[in-house]
Amino acid sequence: MSVDLNGIGQGQVNTQRTTADKSANAQSAKQAAPEQANAKAQSARGENVNLSSQARNLKQLEQKLGDYPEMDDERIEQIRSALENGTYKIDAGKLAQKMLDMDESIFG
Repeated sequence: MSVDLNGIGQGQVNTQRTTADKSANAQSAKQAAPEQANAKAQSARGENVNLSSQARNLKQLEQKLGDYPEMDDERIEQIRSALENGTYKIDAGKLAQKMLDMDESIFG
């Protein structure tokens, strides 16, 4: 049974996946199988929650990031005063390299 949402039919949706998507999903399914079997065995004994290693890593990262301040007020004040004094210098080469690095990280 198909559902027509706002005039979009099933034939109008691109559901093709790339080979990379398929292999990544297959690999994650292989890794998840032992964890799921372990979770099922423990749930038979009582209520337990098991997090994947990726979820544990994300939680640790979140905790580490929580230790840093959202903004470095001292650095912001230094830049603000340098801009007001006209003493703020921009290293064009360093700026260009950072822009190229960002482009490389986004587009590969």
